Amino acid sequence: MRKFVWSLFFLVCVLVYSGFAFVARTDAAYHFSNYKGKPPIHIYGTATKTPTGLSPAQIKSTYHLPQSGGRGTIVIVGVYDDATIEADLAMFDKQFGLAPCTTTNGCFEKHKMSATMHTNSNWALETTLDVEWAHAIAPNAKILLVEATTPSGANLLKSVDYAASRADAAAISMSWGGAEFSEETTLDSHFVSKSGAPFFASSGDDGVGASWPASSPNVIGVGGTTLTFDTTGAFARETAWSGSGGGVSAYEKEPAYQKKYSIPKANGMRAIPDVSYNADLASGFSIVRGGKWYVVGGTSAGAPQWAALAALGSGVTVAQLYADKAGTNVSAYFRDITSGTNGDCSYYCSARAHYDYVTGLGSPITTTF
Repeated sequence: MRKFVWSLFFLVCVLVYSGFAFVARTDAAYHFSNYKGKPPIHIYGTATKTPTGLSPAQIKSTYHLPQSGGRGTIVIVGVYDDATIEADLAMFDKQFGLAPCTTTNGCFEKHKMSATMHTNSNWALETTLDVEWAHAIAPNAKILLVEATTPSGANLLKSVDYAASRADAAAISMSWGGAEFSEETTLDSHFVSKSGAPFFASSGDDGVGASWPASSPNVIGVGGTTLTFDTTGAFARETAWSGSGGGVSAYEKEPAYQKKYSIPKANGMRAIPDVSYNADLASGFSIVRGGKWYVVGGTSAGAPQWAALAALGSGVTVAQLYADKAGTNVSAYFRDITSGTNGDCSYYCSARAHYDYVTGLGSPITTTF
């Protein structure tokens, strides 16, 4: 018996150091029919009467983004109905001097996937973050909120399919994720849009480990960072966030764009995330809901804002991101995140130069890729 235990221990050690221990392998009984998406969003502190988190001006300065601009429609795929989103967005816009985005002026549109829908406070908070900050980053773009009936895999994909069918889509954001499952490779075609718009998904907030749909090779997975500012409020540094989801997919093979980039230790599988963005609650974003201001964080903040970046520029593909990072002018595209961790798995949990499994290629410092 003792010999068997030591043999098993040796096998586990081999798997750890070969890079497979942190791969999000799931139970054999877990399938797409069991999938339930979760919004990776968290509140920092308590609600206040005025905003205390980061403002659009601070983020635009940090990531070298223009004050205005945007084209086409940014599609937000959310869950359940958010009945107050338009009123909340109006208050957000007024506070930060943004152009109004309403149904009346044609900037905002809501599409419910069912005639009768429930509400959910946690998902509504996620919708608030996604809509308010997508508009903040690309105020000239339109916003389409697609509301899935429930967070089941089947209902989420119905919403994704609707988003993909829209010819006016400039980018599609999915601020949700969940554990991988064996059938996920058969669903990659859902993340191909009629307009050619890229899909963005949060990589998760539980540290090391892969999640779906960020694991799809047709989706740009967005990891998390921590922003630090000096005493004057100016940007000081950006490091990997401890909660940033990342790793190697258990089922998706390494796509051609990652093979060409030669990501170390991927072992022929899809590496996650592709890029990153501020996600730490301590450097969280200001949002307003029901007249109350909150500071929120999570990788769910990065997906809609990367989608807004795509709407600001001339379009972006996941392959182009890797090509830009591999080019000689890399410093014009990304801030390379080289410090911080999201776990205790050594190489796979540590930020480093070029590509890493915590922050991917890095965070944006441009709108044109």
